[in-house]
Amino acid sequence: MIRAAFSRVPGLGGWSDDPLWASFYDWTVEHPRAGGAIWRLGINSDLGRLYRAADEIGRQPAGNRVLDIPCGGGVALRGLRPGQGVEYVAADIAQTMLDRTMRVAEERGLADQVVPRVADVGALPFDDASFDLVVSFTGLHCFPDPGRAVVEMARVLKPGGVLTGSALLNDTGLRFEPLRQVGRVAGLLGPGCTGRDLEAWCAAEGIADLVLDRSGAIAYFRGVKRT
Repeated sequence: MIRAAFSRVPGLGGWSDDPLWASFYDWTVEHPRAGGAIWRLGINSDLGRLYRAADEIGRQPAGNRVLDIPCGGGVALRGLRPGQGVEYVAADIAQTMLDRTMRVAEERGLADQVVPRVADVGALPFDDASFDLVVSFTGLHCFPDPGRAVVEMARVLKPGGVLTGSALLNDTGLRFEPLRQVGRVAGLLGPGCTGRDLEAWCAAEGIADLVLDRSGAIAYFRGVKRT
């Protein structure tokens, strides 16, 4: 599975459902003023950094293929432009998340470019070197095997293509340890990884020039697959 099926805190739900946390996360992203304040207070992170990272999607030329894994509620779609002419594959383990993503795509006038796909990040159902851009926002810390996820995302990325995303890392300080522990008990977080883990996994899969930009509890990463 993409996201771990741990025991759940009542009311939060697991990732195979439509958890309360996912709706709250989406709400914060879509309301920059209130959401930005929540991000600063809760995880000491700049929400604007997420917006800037998603802009990479909007820079893709017509004909390019983009993989968004896990797409969740469609937050990354804010980077896609109407009439851009790309194929945007929104992939997730949960059909409920895909349904939410497609509703967002309809609202934004993007549905003609978005292809929903149920997929397991540990065994992606896509050919080698089939995407120009792979994005994974707030995904790695949810996966039961984040190292394997990096292997698969790198495999489907074309040489010269970009891998980018964000993650709640394990080495962002003790201040955020309660958040990580509660998330795991709730079934929302997997084992996670450190920045060094991520750098090592990417290097092993040919992802070069990796930039790791920390913003509170969240780190944004971007690298290019060697040709």
